[in-house]
Order: sequence, then structure tokens, then C-alpha cells
Amino acid sequence: MSGLLTLNTGSSSLKFGLYRNAPEPQMLVHGQVDGIGKTAKLILKTETAKTAAHVKAPSPAAALEAVMHALAPHLNGLTISGIGHRIVHGGPAFAEPMVLTTETLAALAEFSPLAPLHQPNNLAGVRAAQAAFPGAIQVGCFDTAFHRGHPWVNDTFALPRAFYDEGIRRYGFHGLSYDYITGVVEQDYPDLHRGRIIVAHLGNGASMCAIRHGQSVGSTMGFSALDGLPMGTRCGQIDPGVVLYLIEQRGMDPHDVMKLLYQRSGLLGLSGSTSDMRELLASDQPEAAQAIDYYVFRARREIGALTAVLGGLDALVFCGGIGENAVPIRQRIVEGLEYLGLQIDPAKNQANARDIGGGTTRVMVIPTDEERVIARAIHAALADRPQRAAHA
Repeated sequence: MSGLLTLNTGSSSLKFGLYRNAPEPQMLVHGQVDGIGKTAKLILKTETAKTAAHVKAPSPAAALEAVMHALAPHLNGLTISGIGHRIVHGGPAFAEPMVLTTETLAALAEFSPLAPLHQPNNLAGVRAAQAAFPGAIQVGCFDTAFHRGHPWVNDTFALPRAFYDEGIRRYGFHGLSYDYITGVVEQDYPDLHRGRIIVAHLGNGASMCAIRHGQSVGSTMGFSALDGLPMGTRCGQIDPGVVLYLIEQRGMDPHDVMKLLYQRSGLLGLSGSTSDMRELLASDQPEAAQAIDYYVFRARREIGALTAVLGGLDALVFCGGIGENAVPIRQRIVEGLEYLGLQIDPAKNQANARDIGGGTTRVMVIPTDEERVIARAIHAALADRPQRAAHA
């Protein structure tokens, strides 16, 4: 029986999911390896149990080997026939899931400077999977794909036009998450699907997307995964003059500036202690409170801006680790947005209900599932393969 494996390889983690292949893939096991290159821990979850164990994983390939060892008891006759990968940057050309070839991987590697903490690790995961499963197809799913087709004014920067033609433009990210949420809305709320929605993907990485008629028309993230909202360790929106100042006046090396903006800023930089929203909410330190204040302020500001892009608002949807679980953050973000018809019912919010709104504009919590989007893409690629062979 055919099995599917989804992989999301980051700088220090590897998320995975094992599915039984079907038109709607059935998840069997999922989890992640944290701390690749250091003291790694493998977490494995089934419907009924969760286990955690330390493993040796100095590289993505070693992490994948540890994952397959942990998954072996759960295969039950399944043969891995397809492996799907989250790839953060697809550039201007890659807008649909596709089978990864040598030529495709070479093209995707050229986007590594646009996503320096993500793209090289994503591609390292592909190479590790190719070596471990030479007979399986490898399918790439691009986080930028959902945003292709933006109106030109939402894609461009006010730079000389030649830069846009070279690919310096607003791409947007978290597309797999927005794809999943949009699918849920289309299935469960078809009238709302035809309306104007802001989806707030709030996690260690955070962004918001303006969606009209199921299509992305604006995103808080732009050329890179740095823009827009403050994140766990990323700065979010920043005046480019600050970057010039750090290089020219402070004498910082561009590589050090990159590390500052990607790894030492955001909630971690503002609080001086942690990037974990749970720890910030539990802290009595004034710096933690200020970090939360800024996070909430920027979220409100972006909701207002995206509502202007949409020309109104029919629903605000929270997803991601913070969006799905941080009750007080949802409450604080919505406070003061009554002019948009947004209010929260405290009891429903506390219960993490799907509909938590108390005003005229819906407020919802829909858990995202990026891995399922990848699994569906693998199934489609496998189903298409015999047809391609027949026409070859």
C-alpha cells in the first residue's frame, strides 16, 4: 500500500507527517525533530499517544534517518511512494506544486539569498530524501505560490522598473497555511469564501493575508520573510534607512546585520529574554509587556491596512501557534477594532471555539494544516504520473 511522507526542513528542525495515500490522505503519525546540529529531540504523535526521545541529528540527513527509524513500527506494510517538501521560496516562476528534478532544484537554489534561513535547509531536506528514497517522487510545494497573481501595485516596490523585472518584488509567504484555511472556508462557509477575509497566521513566523473570492490580494510579508509583523526572532517592518545606518555608521558587516534581523530581533529582541509568547504572557518583566504591546499594535495596524486593500472586511481568521492558542493575544488584537465590526465573545474565545466573534464581522479560529496541503499535492502528483507516462 502506498504511503506519503511530508517534510518541512528548517534551520534547526524537521517537521514530518506520515499519511496513507488516498484522494484525501489519511494522517497516521506526525511530529518533528528539534535541535538539529545540537542536542536533538524527536517528538512523535499518533491519535492516541505522544512520545519524545533524544536522537543524534547533526544534519538534516541524520534527522531524516532518525525519523524513519521512529516511523518504522507505524508503516504496517506501507511503501513510501511520494515525499512532499515545503519550500519557502518559489520565486516568480514556480506557482504550482511540482515534481522536483535536478534542473528544478538548481533553479530553486538561486532563490537562497531571498530566504537565507529557509531555502538552503529546505533543499537539504530534499537531497536527504532523494538519497533515502531513490524510488519515490519528490514534490515541492511553495510558500510563495498562493500569492502569485497579486495586483501589480501589491507586488512592486517604488524602485526603477528593471528591478521588478529581475525579480525584486513582493512575494508573500505562509502560502500553504493560507491555502488550507481558504479551503476550509470554501467547504464550510461558501458565502464567506466569496467575501473579504483577513487570515492572521501568527506563530514564530507571522504574517497576515488579505483574501478576496479565495484569492490573495495583499500580504504583510514582501520580498523576504522579514517584512510586516514582528515575529519570534525576526524584526518585521523596518525603515531600510536603519539597515544602511548599521552598515555605514556602525560598521556592521552585512552578514551580522542579517543575523540581527532574522535571529536576534522580534519578540526576543524587544523582551531581551525569550521569543516564546507563552513565556512572555507569564512574565512580570516590563520588557515582556512592552514586547507584547508592540506585537499587538502592529497586528492591529496591519488589519487596518489590509481592510483598506480589501475595501471592507467580512471575517478575521486566526491560525498558527499563537493565533490558535493565545487567548489574551486574540482578545487584545481585536480590542479597539469595533469600527470594523470586530468584537470577541470572551467565553467563546476562552474555549477556543471556531466562531469567537461578538460583533457584526466574524472572528474565527481555524487550526491550519500545512502538511495536509503537501500530502494532497503528493497524491495529485502520483495520480498524474501514469497519465504522463502514457503520453510520453
